[in-house]
Amino acid sequence: MGTRPSKIVCVGRNYAEHAKELGNAIPDRPILFIKPPSSLSSLAQGARWNQALGECHFECEICLQIAHRLSQETNPSKALEAIGAVTLGLDLTLRDLQNDLKAKGQPWERAKAFDGACILADWVEADEIGDLQELELVLMINGVERQHGFSQDMIFDIGALLVEINQSFSLEAGDVIMTGTPAGVGALHPNDQLTMKLITQSGEYDWDTFVQA
Repeated sequence: MGTRPSKIVCVGRNYAEHAKELGNAIPDRPILFIKPPSSLSSLAQGARWNQALGECHFECEICLQIAHRLSQETNPSKALEAIGAVTLGLDLTLRDLQNDLKAKGQPWERAKAFDGACILADWVEADEIGDLQELELVLMINGVERQHGFSQDMIFDIGALLVEINQSFSLEAGDVIMTGTPAGVGALHPNDQLTMKLITQSGEYDWDTFVQA
């Protein structure tokens, strides 16, 4: 549970309404990118970024922790057995910078992989979660609901994602998968208070974090 990941694999545009809100086409295969371990930040550290680079957007996502090595597995059911824990996380995005990079046809890493760009909540053992296709996430900012999504609304379900990912990248124990964000993303502001809620068949989990002043 405490293993530091070798990488954080992120999935872009995995909810149709989120792709629509950003004016992006719905992909015909998962869009993948990687955050390095240096991007990790804790709930206690909160969100931080170089504000000179423009707006930083929140993207709350269901996150998976890999329990054992997964490579070239094509069976979704077998791939799902590699999940050891589940939580919620924030894929922080420097949106102005990302839009500029995209307009120039350049990679997104400067906007997605900066120090502090990934905030993960506490891990919940997978066997306590229940059906991974019956997960619900809610993000509240300053007491107002901003995102509300369901794993069943993913364009590519979790089994399909794991199969696709491990064909390109061998997944090691401790690696993290961020499965994509539902609609409702927007800019963060200094001192914002954030609450992430994961609702499962077995119960609800809540975590709080904040934006540094």
